[in-house]
Amino acid sequence: MAARPLVARQPNERLQALIQEAGCSNAGLARRVNMCGAEHGLDLRYDKTSVARWLRGQQPRGRAPAIIAEALGRKLGRTVTIDEIGMANGKNLASGVGLHFAPTVLGAVEQACELWRSDVGRRDFLSGSTVASSALVEPSRDWLITGPDAGVARSGGPRVGMADVEAVRATTRALTDLDHRFGSGHVRPIVVHYLNSVVSGLLAGSYREATGRQLFAAVARLTELAGYMAVDTGQPGLAQRYYIQALRMAQAAGDRAYGGYVLAAGMSHLAATLGNPREIAQLARAAQEGARGHVTPTAQAMFHAAEARGHALLGDARACAVAAGRAVDAFGHATPQDDPEWIAHFDQAYLADELAHCHRDLDQPGPAVQRAEEALAGHPPTRVRRRAIGLLVLACSQVQAREVEQACHTAAQATALLGGLRSNRGAEYLEDFRRRLEPFRNEPVVREFGARLQDESEVAA
Repeated sequence: MAARPLVARQPNERLQALIQEAGCSNAGLARRVNMCGAEHGLDLRYDKTSVARWLRGQQPRGRAPAIIAEALGRKLGRTVTIDEIGMANGKNLASGVGLHFAPTVLGAVEQACELWRSDVGRRDFLSGSTVASSALVEPSRDWLITGPDAGVARSGGPRVGMADVEAVRATTRALTDLDHRFGSGHVRPIVVHYLNSVVSGLLAGSYREATGRQLFAAVARLTELAGYMAVDTGQPGLAQRYYIQALRMAQAAGDRAYGGYVLAAGMSHLAATLGNPREIAQLARAAQEGARGHVTPTAQAMFHAAEARGHALLGDARACAVAAGRAVDAFGHATPQDDPEWIAHFDQAYLADELAHCHRDLDQPGPAVQRAEEALAGHPPTRVRRRAIGLLVLACSQVQAREVEQACHTAAQATALLGGLRSNRGAEYLEDFRRRLEPFRNEPVVREFGARLQDESEVAA
């Protein structure tokens, strides 16, 4: 293949360092690249002179950089990206890391691993960016129209078995429990380091087709959790990247149902957090359409409830009622024993929680209070963040009903729970409640509540 020079034609020190780390000679790397290319249907004929040109700053065209990265990754036993080997050449610009729904499994692995590595490296472009609506909707379109991946099996690298997959699942369960109890501020760094240090190595390993599908399914779940944790730590620009990659991992797993869940539970709720109601409904409907025939009634109920949230924020009470009715009907047909693990948490309390949000946003305090109380009655004590948020939804609804004293009492219970959490979402709900109290700021109970919050914040500081 012909080569083109890098812009500055500087020595490729990144590639040199990786070749040394891998213990390869130039000829050895060329041989590995040719063999790897053959597996992808490419007739590559590189030799030690080709590698020497790469080290001087030339870059091969086409798919060759990705093949070089894969060959080095196999030797090192971990995923290596084209950015790491110094051959991104503008294709992998910082601002685009994690924002694309990759067309190939190899590209999906590369995208996800680059995201995890960048996150661990605390690169400012990840957390400092905002969310564009198109960056949420476009991947859902790609997911809808993309056919199944023909195969995900890999050869080369350490052997990966079902015990490794179960370890990822067990880790995800444990981290989820900790997140519910203490908030993402305590847990998110652990998740990201685990993805970068352990999961990336598994994806770069050797696995059969069935094991690979299960591995991608497990990685999709953990990546979605990392996305939610980014939301809960006030980093929506980072969250969208994780959700997009979770969606792509679900596609590689061949799991349309979980892909729909990522859209409805992840991306749709992110859009709600950002105040983009039209995108909430669009993403929820994409989930319904793309996962049609692949989901249980429980998941269907969650997808419809997510759509109802969007209509409520748009002020469309009729459309909200239709979607909410479908959610309730679907949940009435739920058989929990048939549900996959990832939707098992969506019980009657969670459904009531979603509907309470809808009624609150439509300024329907009576039904909002009823649904919020129903949710709180069903959420166990271990759902600390969910209970705190539920209490604040109830308090906001009580303000709408002009039950200000009761609202302050309810919110005080929420602040007691928030004191043990590191959760940006909880803080946002509390701030929303304080804004709703503003018209009643001269009432003694409101002044007392504000003074108590001020004292607590000073103690915490």
